[in-house]
Amino acid sequence: MPTTDKRIDTYINKAAPFAQPVLKHLRGLVHQACPGVTETIKWGFPHFEYSGEIVCSMASFKQHCVFGFWKAAIMKDPDRVLTLFEKASMGHLGRITSKKDLPGDRILKKYIKEAAALNEAGVKLPSRTAAKPAAGSLEVPDYIKVALKQNKKAAAVFEAFSPSHKKEYIQWITEAKTEPTREKRINTMLEWLEEGKPMHWKYVK
Repeated sequence: MPTTDKRIDTYINKAAPFAQPVLKHLRGLVHQACPGVTETIKWGFPHFEYSGEIVCSMASFKQHCVFGFWKAAIMKDPDRVLTLFEKASMGHLGRITSKKDLPGDRILKKYIKEAAALNEAGVKLPSRTAAKPAAGSLEVPDYIKVALKQNKKAAAVFEAFSPSHKKEYIQWITEAKTEPTREKRINTMLEWLEEGKPMHWKYVK
């Protein structure tokens, strides 16, 4: 029997009508391709884990869904189904509005199996610290963008902040050494943003 999480049932049931069959189908394919996968909710949307790491994730928005692989940046793409734009981001199949937008089941399961195999082999993503954004620019990681999309109040406060305040939060989260630490920091950031607090609010007189 698949290891399922009731929170994902709730997530799917609350999704827009067009999204529900898409999310159910993707969920089923993940379990077919990787029987040992486990489900969880991170940053407010469904994730699938295997061998202690994330394999893939899916999310639903008002007019589209997304599905992405955690290690897409180092995956092969023989069928050219992964979007090259923001290949290290959460969504790699483009905007999904129906099951017709998805690759064939055989192809998608092949990609899921590869992603799971990378985890099983202990292959890690290369460090992103070497890549420096252009001077004056502010790069917001996609997982932070997704978390903010799930919390409109926090997102509004974040957008209103100065670049320096945004950078403080981004650096604090991206410097987390482990997945649980990063998740905890994201949740803390959302709490503080809802209250209008900058990263170092405790030291503000």
